[in-house]
This record gives sequence, C-alpha cells and structure tokens, in this order.
Amino acid sequence: MAVQLYYFPIRGRGQAIRYICLDNDIELENVNIGAEWATKYKPLMPFGQVPVIEDGGVKVAQSCAILRYLGKKAGLKEPSDPLVAARVDMINDQGEDIRGAYVRMIYGNYETGKDDLIKDAKAETQFIETLMSGWGSDFITDTISFADYNLFDLLDILCVLSPGFLDEFPTLQAYFDRIAARPNIKKHRHSDEFKAWPVNGNGKQ
Repeated sequence: MAVQLYYFPIRGRGQAIRYICLDNDIELENVNIGAEWATKYKPLMPFGQVPVIEDGGVKVAQSCAILRYLGKKAGLKEPSDPLVAARVDMINDQGEDIRGAYVRMIYGNYETGKDDLIKDAKAETQFIETLMSGWGSDFITDTISFADYNLFDLLDILCVLSPGFLDEFPTLQAYFDRIAARPNIKKHRHSDEFKAWPVNGNGKQ
C-alpha cells in the first residue's frame, strides 16, 4: 500500500518528502487537498496543518518527523558514532533556520525582504559549506540521510530565489549536483508534474 502525502499541488514542504520516497522506492500517493483543505482535511490532521503522511492507516505530522520516519522505513544507515550522527541533526537544524526565514519572507514581505534574505541566507549557508568541506563526505555523512533530502530541497529553492546562489559554495554545488543526478530524482525533476508545481502557494517563486 502506498504512503499517502496530504499536501497542496506545490513543492513547498512536501518536496523533500517526495525526494526521499522516490530515491528509496517508497510508493507515494500525492493527495491534493486543494480547495477542500479547510472543510475536509484540516480537521483530520494531527496538528491542523500539512504536510502529513499516512502509512498503514496512521498519520505522521511535522516535516522533519516525516522525513526521519521515511528514512527509517527505507532502512537508511545511521552512523554508529554519535558525534558523526550529530552532524545530520546539526545541518538539518541549520537548514530549518534558513528555511524558516525564507518562508517568513515569501509569505510576509517578499518585495521588500528578498535582498536581505538572500544576504542572510548566504551568510548562514557559509557555515554549512565550511563544515561539509572539512568533513569531506559525499553527503552530510558517508551515507545519505533524511537531512540530505531536506538540504537538497532547501538549496534548490534558494537557487530559484537567487540564480547562481551556489556559485560561492563549491562544496555544496558539488553536493547538490551529486543528489540531483540520482536516477529517480533526476527523472522526477525533468517531469512535467514537477515543472508544473510552483515552489510556494502564493505565486512567489
């Protein structure tokens, strides 16, 4: 039975979920909540928000909890060294801080806040670049994790916002290209479905 993703027909917070499923052959059904969100779907969601997945009749909410669950479902290898494993959460948390600022700008003050957001995001991304350059791994660690799909999607939306965003970050550019080349992800990103989805739900990007 397919995992169901309750979300809007946009990339948004649903896209990293789609990536992890595609890359690990987890069958995923996109449930377009669309115009029925407020009346039909919202009352059924654990926290009254999306994205939410349903697997085996059980709903899982909150984007990072969903990604962690799907990583475990896919059997993604977790580092045995707690300090190496901490890299995953460190980078994911830093990425979430950047994404939070991005979302506030997109839905709050796009016209006046875009330039400052790009400047701040570059400063915060430099920390990730420095760490990952020093670690020298293909991914955040030696094997792909839930956080890699989340970071990949974040870097992608920042490049949509500011073409050439990764030009200053050679390690992250190579990292981005590495994940983008994974067969199922590459195929999806070239699909008409992906190209038709806006990044956000308000017409910005």
